[in-house]
Parts: sequence; structure tokens; C-alpha cells
Amino acid sequence: MKIALDAMGGDNAPVSIVAGALEAVRSYDVEIILVGDESSVDAEIKRQGGADAALSVVHAPQTVGMHESPSSVIRRKRESSIWIATDLVKQGKARAVVSAGNTGAAMATALFQLRALEGIERPAIATILPTLTGETLLLDVGANVDCKPQHLMQFSVMGHVFAERVMGRQNPRIGLLSIGEEDTKGNEMTKEAFKLLKDGALNFVGNVEGRDVYLGGADVIVCDGFIGNVALKISEGLADTLMKLLKREIQSGVTGKLGQLFFRSSFARFKRKIDYAEYGGAPLLGVNGVCVVCHGRSSPRAIKNAIRVCREFVDCDLNAHLQEGMGRYLQKMKSGAGSS
Repeated sequence: MKIALDAMGGDNAPVSIVAGALEAVRSYDVEIILVGDESSVDAEIKRQGGADAALSVVHAPQTVGMHESPSSVIRRKRESSIWIATDLVKQGKARAVVSAGNTGAAMATALFQLRALEGIERPAIATILPTLTGETLLLDVGANVDCKPQHLMQFSVMGHVFAERVMGRQNPRIGLLSIGEEDTKGNEMTKEAFKLLKDGALNFVGNVEGRDVYLGGADVIVCDGFIGNVALKISEGLADTLMKLLKREIQSGVTGKLGQLFFRSSFARFKRKIDYAEYGGAPLLGVNGVCVVCHGRSSPRAIKNAIRVCREFVDCDLNAHLQEGMGRYLQKMKSGAGSS
């Protein structure tokens, strides 16, 4: 399986990207096409001892900065690493694309080149969060700042399919992120979305407040990309702060150091559960191809896991299931309209 990797995306590209690619090809049955400045990428591959690894390089003379707007990339950066990497998927030369670069550019490029699945107006970035009872899927976490109620409904259908096919949940519970449990709480968009979800065919469990996200009361939580991204970044910051505070307390006295010896394995498991690198990257659901976006600070381990995630999505034919799930929903909507 060939996967295209944006070698110039991320805060530490191409060093971390190449290192993650090397870890992936040594661990999984994949071939990686690194897309970026050929001389820089080749030099990094040789420096890291990967000359004989299942890697190839496709030259891209342009890079996309984190500050650049998605529209400017479509207009002026069609020789950039993210554009060419996505084009490899469009041409069938790669089965998936991974980027730790500009999220907006990755999303816009995927939507422009791969197009949206039928029935999907807006793709959504989905991320898995740890909870007290397992995991929950949160979407959208950054693809769409402004949404309409029907977009949240579409996100819920995609989340439902993802939870079934990837997370192994039967009849997954769908929640709507809002400021109160009552259906009268929230802004106009969330209140209208509540009505759509309540009248739909999914297992809608109602509104979910921010404090309840990590309790595990819903398998899928939907929201617009602005709220989702803020929630995600706060969560990442909180997890990082908790680990630093915990480490500080442990190292502050003899009792703490003794406790560290006794509970070292527990601390390690806790760190893995809240570390975004363990989840690799977030899939862009709703485009006609597998696209995974990663954190700009992605480590080699995060890139490796993002490639693993891509392989899993291709193997389970996620997009076909998403399209089939959306088709079922649209058919039910038509049947309901015809009977009313």
C-alpha cells in the first residue's frame, strides 16, 4: 500500500516526517512517497540511514506556510508538497495522504482535488478523545468555522459510520455539544441541529455539555469546527499542564519519588492515553479519498501512527461505508418527506 506524505509540513519538517516514515515502513506493510524538496528530503533520508527503506521521493518546489490562506494555496501553490501529495491520491498513485502542515490548506486541497462524497456539503476533521469509559469521537475540530444545522447532521452520520466501522460501536450514541442539556439551550444553529438530530434515524442522546465530554456518555459528539478546535486545543493544553504538574509534584519530595517507583507503569499508561501522538492524526471525513491531518508539532511517533491510521482506513474501506451510510440517510429523508 502506497501512502503519500507531505514531507515539508510541520514544525520540524522534514526531520520528524522522514523519521516517522522510516518507523512506519519498518513496522507496517506500506510504501511511503515523500513529497517535498527533493535534495532536502534525500539528504535527510541518507542522514537517518534510510537509503534502502521502502521510500520514494517526489519533488515539490513549493511549500505552504502555516500563515497562508487555503484559497491562496489553490490559486498560487499548485506545486506545493501538500498539493502534489494530494494529487497522487487523485491519480491513484497513492491510497492516502498525510500532512502535518497547514490544516486549512490540507482540507481545501483535498476538497478541491478529491471532491466531497455525495450528500456531504462540508467535510469534517474528526479526532478520538479518551474518556472514563473508553473513547469518543469529536467532529468537527477545525475544518469549518461556520456551519449550518444540516452540516452538523451530516457530521453525525459520518461519525455514526466511523464509530461503527473503526471504533467497533454498535448503534453508537450521538451527542450534540452545547451549553446545556435542555433542547432550548444553545445558539440558533445548535437548537435547529437538535431538532434535526432528534427527528433523524440515529441514536441521538441529546446535548452534551463541555464538562461531560470526557465522561463517556456519547460515542460521537458533533459541533462546528470553531467550537471543536477550541475544545481540542484546551484539552491538549490541559493534558500537557496536568502531566507537568504531576511531574513537578512527584519530584518535589521523597514521598513523591517513592510513589513514582511504585506507580511508574500506571503513570506511563496515563501518559499514553492523553498523548495525541498515540492517535497519530485526525481523518478528514467526507472527501472522496483518505486524508489524515496531523498536529503541527507531530513527533516521528505521531507521524508513524498517522500512517498506521491511514492503512486501517483504507483496509476497512471507510469511504465506501461513509458513502453508503449517507445514502441510507438521504433515502430515509426522502421517504419521510414523501409520507408527510
